[in-house]
Amino acid sequence: MAKNAFGKQTEYAKQLRAKQKAKRIYGIAERQFEIYYEKAIKQTGSTELALQKGLETRLDNIIYRAGLADSRNQAKQIVGHGIIKVNGKRVDIPSIQLKVGDSFEVYETKKGSKLFEKAKNDKKFKSPKWLKVDLGGLKGEVINMPEKEDMESAVDTKMIIEFYSK
Repeated sequence: MAKNAFGKQTEYAKQLRAKQKAKRIYGIAERQFEIYYEKAIKQTGSTELALQKGLETRLDNIIYRAGLADSRNQAKQIVGHGIIKVNGKRVDIPSIQLKVGDSFEVYETKKGSKLFEKAKNDKKFKSPKWLKVDLGGLKGEVINMPEKEDMESAVDTKMIIEFYSK
């Protein structure tokens, strides 16, 4: 990372690192990330919150946060293989944005798969309060938009906004 004459990280380096970290956490390409930023600045209210809501309400992230996958990469693969239905329709695009009232579930034919055995038997899992999840039935619903305290704490959206606003 870029350092100044005294060996300290520059502000730009810190902002770049925050953006790269968020991209890695959510598994998003640079152009996709820019699109989320562009949508966030067009919305009224907090740009930081809008950016984070956009990232959190992606279908692959929701599948991960609902406990149906062990990682976001696995969730992306599950969605990509068309194993998930949203509002009763088969979906294979991980970046689809879910809204309040949208429901998701695993295809009936895949519910017996070894892939979901761990999720069905996990009694300790606690889903975020903005999701209503039935792990036994391998389904759930978005009941609210995520709030600041419900989101990925490792993502520093303030630094990301500063990075893109230059």
